[in-house]
Amino acid sequence: MKILISGIKPTGHIHLGNYLGAVKNWVDLQNKYSCSFFIADLHSLTMKISAQELKQQTFDLVVDLLAMGIDPKKSIFFRQSDVWGHAELSWIFNCLIPVAELERMTQFKDESARQPDNVNAGLLTYPALQAADILLYRAQYVPVGHDQIQHLELSRVIARKFNQRYQKFFPEVQPVLSDSPRLMSLNNPQKKMSKSLGEASYIAIRDKREIIQAKIKKAVTDEQGVKNLLELYSYFGDKKKHSQMTKDFSTGQLMNVKLKEELSLAIIQFLEPIQKKIKELEKNPSRVNKILKDGAKKAQKIADKNLKEVRKMIGVD
Repeated sequence: MKILISGIKPTGHIHLGNYLGAVKNWVDLQNKYSCSFFIADLHSLTMKISAQELKQQTFDLVVDLLAMGIDPKKSIFFRQSDVWGHAELSWIFNCLIPVAELERMTQFKDESARQPDNVNAGLLTYPALQAADILLYRAQYVPVGHDQIQHLELSRVIARKFNQRYQKFFPEVQPVLSDSPRLMSLNNPQKKMSKSLGEASYIAIRDKREIIQAKIKKAVTDEQGVKNLLELYSYFGDKKKHSQMTKDFSTGQLMNVKLKEELSLAIIQFLEPIQKKIKELEKNPSRVNKILKDGAKKAQKIADKNLKEVRKMIGVD
């Protein structure tokens, strides 16, 4: 099977936008590709985060992903920092890519603006580590949204530069574009659902019933806001009810209170089995840690083989 890889940063709990935009797709891809999924904890160090926060958020994220369907029997599931080779290959790539290319990256500009008091070198060289995350395993495919194409293209450029300077070794990775929805914020439907907009902007998969109801009750209901709520309902609610509510909206007969009640109920029902699995996994941290350890062993075996070849090619082995 063709090799596919993707990672996710442990920065707070997953929300419905993350689920529909990435995780749901990952779960489906497990049946079509040889998949590796990892927790990108090294990337988190570019932010101001304490050791305890990083440790807890990593554990929570692993639990969340397992509860939502990432299957260690189908995929290699591991923590980035547990596999030796990511950082070393990143340094090799840093020596290939011009600074000007990195400075042009949208992500660098956005993150620098978001944390102006912490514009560290890691933010600039972030794409080199992303490329290493992918190419260390000689992955052929990466699932991405349309807004992530720039990052993947730089990984292709880096692979091309390495292949030209030394010898052809790395594949030019291809995107697996998903038709995932772009869910908008509950309290600001002009912007994408995001943790950066505050907790009122999204539904986290760990949110309790009363929190979900409160957030949706306060959701903006201008024209764009109602469209956003209807779209959200289309993924979790009853298809016939959604069709009827859409017709009512078009004729000006839709009652927003009813829409919010139905949406709250649909999301709560969807999240109940996931939250039950989360509680079960949290009671057994040794099982969670074993899954990560086993996954790291599998990933390390691949990484060792490929990095050994790279070291020979560049003349350090």
